[in-house]
Amino acid sequence: MKRFSLRMATAGLAGLVLASVGPVQAAEQLAPPRFTWSSSGVFGTFDRAQLQRGFQVFKEACSACHGIDQMSFRNLAQPGGPEFSTAQAAAIAADWMHKVREIGDDGQPAERTPRLADRIPGPFANKKAAEAAHGGKAPPDLSLMPRARSYERGFPWFLTDIFTLYQEHGADYVKAFLTGYEEGKQTPPGTHYNKYYPGNFVGMPNILQDGLVTYTDGSPQTAKQYAADVTAFLMWTAEPHLEQRKRIGFQVLLFLLVLGGLTYFTKKKVWKNVEGHS
Repeated sequence: MKRFSLRMATAGLAGLVLASVGPVQAAEQLAPPRFTWSSSGVFGTFDRAQLQRGFQVFKEACSACHGIDQMSFRNLAQPGGPEFSTAQAAAIAADWMHKVREIGDDGQPAERTPRLADRIPGPFANKKAAEAAHGGKAPPDLSLMPRARSYERGFPWFLTDIFTLYQEHGADYVKAFLTGYEEGKQTPPGTHYNKYYPGNFVGMPNILQDGLVTYTDGSPQTAKQYAADVTAFLMWTAEPHLEQRKRIGFQVLLFLLVLGGLTYFTKKKVWKNVEGHS
């Protein structure tokens, strides 16, 4: 029943289905607040428990309308992500797909059990089916959403973001959007008010409610916690090799620092007896 009601939602998780706006005047879009993410900064890493909770929220609250087509089931067990065990990832694949229809070696339609290498499928067979189920606008794929969405910080704040290497603006927007619904606002038919969405009127209803998803690790079962967890999970789907990138980047900087020092002292030694050089 819960999945059925979610499937009837009229637009996308990141707010991303723009409904027609009537004569109601929209308020000014608010800039998302700055949130705390474990993955931010030079040495930031993903919280494995949070990624697993985020996947649970995505599966139970978001997958009825949205997909993460860029990800395979095997990614769920790879280092740097939720790090489910291989057996857990295989069980997720079997529960998610049950059977996979494809053309067999004999050229005839056949069925097989899911493999870890299979992409995680979306809820609809094709884009036309998704459009038909959502009033002509297909819900977007969420694989890259925290990287696709962002907001402008303006001067001089964008300079501080450069020096602090803050790259989580898209994640701030997604979490703010998920928690930015307000009741009692006059909106055009078929839309809902969200103070962080451009134009404020969005077709997607507020799907994250307290108690919607049951956690087993003692984490708060609140809409704010769900929003934080699923956003962190989508940050990982958008950049599954983030930790590896940071690790390699730090190693490169360390190498360049050492190389620069060796170059300097080599120059000093080579030119120390040449007049005019020190």
